Amino acid sequence: MKKVLKITGITLSIFLILLITLPYLFQSQIKDLIRDSINKNVNAKVDFSDVHLSFLKRFPQANIEIENLSIINVEPFEGDTLVAIETVGLEMSLKELFKDSSKEAIIINSIGIDGAQINLITNAQGNTNYDIAKTDGNATVNSKNTAKDSDSFSFNIQDYFINNSHLNIIDQKNNTSIQLSNLNHSGKAEGSGDKYLLDTNTETHLNFKKDSLNYASNIHLKLDALIEIDLAESRYTFKENKALINQLPLIFDGFVKVGETTQEINLSFENPGASFKDFLALVPEQYSKDLENIKTQGGFKLKGVEKGMLSENTIPKLDINMISEQASFKYPNLPKAVENISLNASLKNESGNPKDTYININTLNFKIDDDVFKGWGQLRNLNENIQVNAHIDGVLNLANLDKAYPLALETPLQGLLKANVHTRFDMDAINTNAYERIKNNGTLSLHDFVYKTDDMPNPLYISNSDVGFNEKNVSLNSFNAVTGKTDLKATGHIENLLGFLLSDQKLKGNFNLESNNFVVADFMTEDQDSNAVTKDNSETQNQDILKIPAFLDCNIKAKANRVVYDNLILTELKGDLIIKNQKARLHNMTSTIFEGKLKLNGTVDTKPEKPIFDMDLGVDNLNIAQSFKNIELLQKLVPIAQAIQGSLKGSITLSGVLNKEYTPNLDMISGDAFIEVLDSKINSENLALLNQLSGALNFIDFGKLDLNKIKTRLSFENGKVNVKPFNLKYKDIDIEISGAHSFDKKIDYNAVFQVPAKYLGTDITKLLNGLSDAEASKITIPITANMSGDFIKPNVKTDLSSGMASLSKQLIAYQKQKLLSQG
Repeated sequence: MKKVLKITGITLSIFLILLITLPYLFQSQIKDLIRDSINKNVNAKVDFSDVHLSFLKRFPQANIEIENLSIINVEPFEGDTLVAIETVGLEMSLKELFKDSSKEAIIINSIGIDGAQINLITNAQGNTNYDIAKTDGNATVNSKNTAKDSDSFSFNIQDYFINNSHLNIIDQKNNTSIQLSNLNHSGKAEGSGDKYLLDTNTETHLNFKKDSLNYASNIHLKLDALIEIDLAESRYTFKENKALINQLPLIFDGFVKVGETTQEINLSFENPGASFKDFLALVPEQYSKDLENIKTQGGFKLKGVEKGMLSENTIPKLDINMISEQASFKYPNLPKAVENISLNASLKNESGNPKDTYININTLNFKIDDDVFKGWGQLRNLNENIQVNAHIDGVLNLANLDKAYPLALETPLQGLLKANVHTRFDMDAINTNAYERIKNNGTLSLHDFVYKTDDMPNPLYISNSDVGFNEKNVSLNSFNAVTGKTDLKATGHIENLLGFLLSDQKLKGNFNLESNNFVVADFMTEDQDSNAVTKDNSETQNQDILKIPAFLDCNIKAKANRVVYDNLILTELKGDLIIKNQKARLHNMTSTIFEGKLKLNGTVDTKPEKPIFDMDLGVDNLNIAQSFKNIELLQKLVPIAQAIQGSLKGSITLSGVLNKEYTPNLDMISGDAFIEVLDSKINSENLALLNQLSGALNFIDFGKLDLNKIKTRLSFENGKVNVKPFNLKYKDIDIEISGAHSFDKKIDYNAVFQVPAKYLGTDITKLLNGLSDAEASKITIPITANMSGDFIKPNVKTDLSSGMASLSKQLIAYQKQKLLSQG
């Protein structure tokens, strides 16, 4: 006995060693076999990182694992990923490994896929990226246990699975996309010959989009299906099938028969219960909330039939109905119920032609408190140019919505909505602005509405807003609102409200906007951009990203009695504002400010990363003291004006970059200005520069300078202002001033004073003794004053050398003239 046990133990040990070591002998052969088989059968770039063979993992079956398998398309989808799989597992009998694959196919019994990303694409020309099978004789893979001599693998699947995977189906030709995320599917077959019974389990989340509309968003699907398979007839019959759509249970039966170019479909389904809670189960779980504890009344029935041929030009006939009458529901922790719910909707196709598919919403009614809402509608031609015919009529107290349904609102709704609107249109009319095919009529009003958003620092209180619908446009008959200290009143019309709401078009319209008091700060808020980076690549916070909305395309006639912008107060503002492409154009905008008139024309463009502007300003009779005290730009352009009392007029053309407060960045502006001083006098004590000049030129009282009608031109760029020469007069002294200064108050100016000799003392008058009084009065001496430093601590230097040279020339000229006249 001991000997037998010993021999048995040795035999088992040898067998175990063989099971462990043999895979290493076959592993290289398996890699080559898989690579050759794939390349032989597909037109694509296929790769994998490694292949592992094990006899122990699924003993007595052999197990092959392929890691990081990828299939990359060639033309016309060059570079696109068709399939990327983390792990593919294959199982087969041990004896299959010892076959000569060049003569007899290796039979695969089981396949498992984990972590797959699959992208099935049809482009605009109708080509598919998954049509990669080679068309020659070497491309055939049999489903039976025997194969042609050229086949490497054959399949006799008994079970399979695909876990933790994601499937994208994109049809660019029809502009549709289907996404199945978190896909887990498994199947196990029993039977023999051509007939099998396949037991399947599937769970996934569905997203379906066509054109710009989301028809399904994150719908949770679960299906347990027992499928009878007849391979000879290519017929698949569904037996004992249960499904969940979100939390709605369904049972269904029928069959699908697959032909070479068509599929015959005969399926029917219905929800086994009759409770209205079944309808709420259709709502995605994240929105339906506490569905188990909700109290419902009334019934709900979903029933459908799909019968006919699916081919390139036909679909099965459809008759799917959803009905509920006199239903209600109430959440346990909310004070109000939704009552008198009536729903009658259907999806139908009576011909098999895809164009004849339509949706009827015969009834959609409900009541919250005393507010009754009713609606009906119809959608036709769903797969091409959707045609809509709908009507809504009802009243909604918006404050009751989150008291009856658990809405995830950041701020509660408030206001009364009344609507009686009928609309009829097709989507092509919306997309092409064919307004003659868009038929709207009715009214919509909103009263006592409160709107809160992070985009505005204060809530917007809309006391009333009345909108009228007609075939040409949507009329804003009235709009009265308050936010912060700002009041607003508007009328006008919108050309394409449906295009804006349904197809991402810009909102076009013309409006009249009035305000008694408009405070710009009521509309300004900080948007923190965590990705903002400075020149040294360090991150910054609290960066203002205030942009004109890209969807606005409108003309506004604005009128405001009082506008408060920072520390400026404008009155009687009016003009035109044209908004388009994130750009605002001001046209003939006029206002009263600092006792004078202001006129603006120009643009503000917020589309670039840093907003830019280009503006023409006209000022007339502007109070110098007030304006230069409050407007930083004028302080920088004409610092000397702080010593001037009076008014001015002129024009300023400037362009540059706006900072985060939407005021000009003075270091980055350029332009020119023409300024004329009116009715002014000088208070020289307000400016150190004038005090310095008074000390250097004691014969001039700068407080008595005549500045009336003085005109000067400025140009500025990169923080520097150049002043073109201009003239002024003190008594009988002519003065010419020119030079430049910087925005940081550095100065470089020259003033040339044409001074009569009588002001320059006895040394000069002695030189004139030989001249008559008339001749002496004509003699002037130019004195140059050079000003440097800055406006706070200026340096003033006077130069008489050129003046004396001028005097000498004048005296010589007079003496020469005198000698000529005596001769």
